Amino acid sequence: MKILMAHNRYQNRGGEDESFDRECSLLEQYGNTVIRYVRNNKDIEDIPKLRLALRTFWSQQDYANVRAIIRKEKIDVLHIQNHFPLISPAIYYAAGAEDVPVVQSLQNYRLFCLNAYLFRSGKVCEDCLHQPVPWLGVYRRCYRKSRIASLVLASSLVFHRLLNTYKRKVDLFITLTEFARQKYSENGLPKEKIVLKPNFVSPTPSEGCGSENGVVFVGRLSPEKGITTLLEAWKILGSSVPLRVIGDGPLKESVQIAARENSGIEYLGRRSIEEVNYFMGKAKALIFPSLWYEGMPLVIVESLAKGTPIISSNLGAMSTMITHKVNGLHFTAGDTNSLVRQVQWMVDNSEIWTSMRKLARREFENHYSAYANYKALIEIYNQAITDKKMSALPLCAPNSIMEG
Repeated sequence: MKILMAHNRYQNRGGEDESFDRECSLLEQYGNTVIRYVRNNKDIEDIPKLRLALRTFWSQQDYANVRAIIRKEKIDVLHIQNHFPLISPAIYYAAGAEDVPVVQSLQNYRLFCLNAYLFRSGKVCEDCLHQPVPWLGVYRRCYRKSRIASLVLASSLVFHRLLNTYKRKVDLFITLTEFARQKYSENGLPKEKIVLKPNFVSPTPSEGCGSENGVVFVGRLSPEKGITTLLEAWKILGSSVPLRVIGDGPLKESVQIAARENSGIEYLGRRSIEEVNYFMGKAKALIFPSLWYEGMPLVIVESLAKGTPIISSNLGAMSTMITHKVNGLHFTAGDTNSLVRQVQWMVDNSEIWTSMRKLARREFENHYSAYANYKALIEIYNQAITDKKMSALPLCAPNSIMEG
């Protein structure tokens, strides 16, 4: 199959950039031809502000480029990871003009939330959900802390809603979790056009032994990650359940102070992926106390790969990635005592916890391995191609069917 993969890279490399690179490599590994079409937000500084604003609505240059590539390379499907802000939805129309199906990955909530995260002022925010115009996001400067930038983005979203671009020009949308699928369906995307395909880890890590009695936190040390909840819980747990903290961020000093005052906390700072896998595999559990919905935390997938169950807040992606008392435990987000109770349940039910390690690894193999991901992705492409062909067929009047 010949796939045109389009992506607008971020100024600071993030999860979507990683997903784009991994999926391209995976497709090529199994013999497909992948043509990459990439823009980079590092180029934004060289573009006049008015031109950049207009480009968010429609980039004629990218429309022409993508249409020419489709013709020259005889592309089977266009898969877009992120088109904002430089590429624009214009490439949907380029593919449509050449009768090529379009698949759009939805790795955040940008289509109805200006900051893309459904998170504001330290808590979940759904104020613009179901709203035809995200005016509150503009008023609150939700995009880049700028009312003008927020207005440009909101205007672009409304413009393409009025054109019905996303419903008419995209054949299938990919969400990473069932939770995200539900949110996009609630906000108006046709449910039958939204398919589920999570991210994956490759190469597959070896299974961990879970030989230690302690737990581990891996991630950015910032307020939305629930660091305060984590540290408050260990004031209660003390040294009864050792906690390793791996990561860096604005709350680093708070973690260092907690580690000095509490012998049950060990701060390891930033570590390599090999070291993270090592500590994660030895840990009894991964603690994931996030206060926002998340997209699809790769650290959870990596923990499942090691066979390490997760104790997480019961929000967003975590609510559907983790099944309570199967491959992990849920606690109420932001509730210190709720987290303490779940950690204590883990300690008190060691035999059940051992069986949960096997279920965690099985969950990874069934849903998050490279091979499972490849099969799902090719099925999505084939479905998009079939749907495109079916939509192009003329509708027959009832009497003509009877006459035939």
